[in-house]
Amino acid sequence: MSMPGFDPKWKDPPDYILGITKEIWEDRGVATLLHYYGEAMPVRSPASVVVGNKGVIAATMATLAEFPDRTLLGEDVIWCEAPGGFLSSHRLLSTATHLRDGMYGKATGKSLVYRIIADCAARDNAIYDEWLVRDQGAIVRQMGWEPKAFAVDLIAREGGPERCVRPFTPAIDVAGPYKGRGNDHPVGRRYADIMTRLMGADLALIPREYDRAAQLELPGGVTAHGWPAADGFWMGLRAAFPSATFTIHHCIGREDSMRPPRAALRWSLDGKHDGWGAFGAPTGAHVHIMGMSHAEFGPWGLNREFVLYDETAIWKQIALHTG
Repeated sequence: MSMPGFDPKWKDPPDYILGITKEIWEDRGVATLLHYYGEAMPVRSPASVVVGNKGVIAATMATLAEFPDRTLLGEDVIWCEAPGGFLSSHRLLSTATHLRDGMYGKATGKSLVYRIIADCAARDNAIYDEWLVRDQGAIVRQMGWEPKAFAVDLIAREGGPERCVRPFTPAIDVAGPYKGRGNDHPVGRRYADIMTRLMGADLALIPREYDRAAQLELPGGVTAHGWPAADGFWMGLRAAFPSATFTIHHCIGREDSMRPPRAALRWSLDGKHDGWGAFGAPTGAHVHIMGMSHAEFGPWGLNREFVLYDETAIWKQIALHTG
């Protein structure tokens, strides 16, 4: 893809995304967010909605203050063209040491490894719309918390149920300028079909669509393998929210040189916590789950899958309902 409107030093969308991420975080170019991020751009994560580059700068500095040695290792950038630019789904493996007090409480000195997926719309050398899911379950577990206990403690530290930061729901979403839904590549359609059928309780598709040796990278920093693990994970999620509405918001498929055919989805489950599953006894809480996932396909089906949602944001919604 040619890159009109972008600095000529970036040769393609992955080069741009990987390059600015390193520049901002590891090269300490936090001020570059003033030109890489729009003044009024929304960044939606399961924990909150932040609007504008100044809010992003504040959040970035708070994270670097707490985790000064943080690295962001770009594992993949799955992208599609969009008007005037592109949308990238960027999967990162982050390493960090909890060296100072901050949002996660008193410094623990613990070393962390966790994943993030960020969907960023870019044009004219800047990001103008973003969705981001960080594996908070993995982060807090490595610090010695359970996600539910962390969520309850965070509500208290943020001033209680009336004053705490509200997790993302469609009701507090900010309409951004990116209106795309991805592309129509057959690999993306295949993964969207698998997810739609899984969420429709067709677990029998797993032996047909997944490689028997599939590697699964799941929320909470869990690595699992094979058909029973895929069945257990997707069953546990859907069983907790059996009446929730599943929606695919964005779907990309790609085939690139030296890469397996792969896909990126942004999706949600929205509805009541009305079943026994991955989130304990049903509470009736209305929960919105922002999910992102990447899949790679091989000769025997889906052979690597990366799934992210924020367990702490789900527990926060449940705790705000149950008191």
